[in-house]
Amino acid sequence: MIKIEKYIEQTVLKAQTVDADIENLIKEAKEYGFVGVCVPPFWVKKAKREIGEADIQLVSVVGFPLGYNLTETKVFETEQLIKLGADEIDVVWSITAFKAGMNWPKLELARLSQVCHDHERILKVILETAYLSDGEIIQACEICADAGVDYVKTSTGFAPEGAKESHIKLMRAHLPSNVGIKASGGIKTLEQALGLVRAGADRIGTSSGVQIVRSAKE
Repeated sequence: MIKIEKYIEQTVLKAQTVDADIENLIKEAKEYGFVGVCVPPFWVKKAKREIGEADIQLVSVVGFPLGYNLTETKVFETEQLIKLGADEIDVVWSITAFKAGMNWPKLELARLSQVCHDHERILKVILETAYLSDGEIIQACEICADAGVDYVKTSTGFAPEGAKESHIKLMRAHLPSNVGIKASGGIKTLEQALGLVRAGADRIGTSSGVQIVRSAKE
């Protein structure tokens, strides 16, 4: 039986996030046994303090949500978040450079992989699958694997569509076994979450983790 809470990164990334949201997020993560929490960069320091000694991965985002920041900015932001206590970095890759047919995304991701791995941190790359064809998703997975990333992630949650089982299956078929998959964007039910895990997802990014776990226990 799938213990769905061990896949869930409970997430608060809305623009109007306040300190009480972060406190509640960590409280729920401790209560429901989530593997991690994903918070905006501004709130990493507080989240680290709230987590304390609990076994919860602290995740934050870089180049979020559009990915067209300068590489130097992404590198700096990644370094700062690691200093503040982030365990994992979810970066939006340069969709704009990819769509322009440039080799830049691989160079950028290789630099970010190096920064994360030098500090024994995890790098996840958000592809934003809503903007990619199946062929582009395959190409993107190959770029990510070549750049040495740890996970490939579907979505920011800010695009028109989020995680789809078909995309997870496609990604799993074209990623080496040592690269994980994080499904995110619009995952609100236990049925959705289980379907994505069965399709090959190793992590589920959602703001509905509590409802999903409660459904699993009913």
